[in-house]
Amino acid sequence: MTKNRVFVASLFVLISALAWAGTGAPPKDEANATAAFAKMKNLVGQWEADTEKGKVTSTYELVSNGTALVEHVNVAGEGPMVTVYYLDGSRLVLTHYCTAGNQPRMQAESFDPASNRLSFDFVSASNLAGSGDGHMHSVKVSFQGPDAFISDWTFYKDGKAASTVPLQFRRVR
Repeated sequence: MTKNRVFVASLFVLISALAWAGTGAPPKDEANATAAFAKMKNLVGQWEADTEKGKVTSTYELVSNGTALVEHVNVAGEGPMVTVYYLDGSRLVLTHYCTAGNQPRMQAESFDPASNRLSFDFVSASNLAGSGDGHMHSVKVSFQGPDAFISDWTFYKDGKAASTVPLQFRRVR
């Protein structure tokens, strides 16, 4: 009888672990995710950043009754991309529609209101044939005030960081 209880308890733990693993990352503090999303909403408007390759333009708009923030970005020489930021329960997540042809999904791992820094990390992706394929893997946003922010997008290839592009945006409108 004791062996059966141990087996059932072990099976329950295994099934629970597998169920949690299937949901992606664990939920974060809901208040922190809400505060981070509120901070992101302040980006509504038009932005520019200068790079070695040329000007990067970005526009942020709220859609779906304020529940999603859509970023349209044009990187010189790459073409347009879209990123959608939204709350998923107690998590702040994003889906990035990349010119690489895949759609990484990331979750906010931390938001420090005192330093105004927000970090997103890779959870999963669609149209990613293998883990070695190139994809955006993380983004860090540092709010510099109402009219400036920095975003650092990190691209992974072959399972490791291949490049990080820091973009210093200034508000145009």
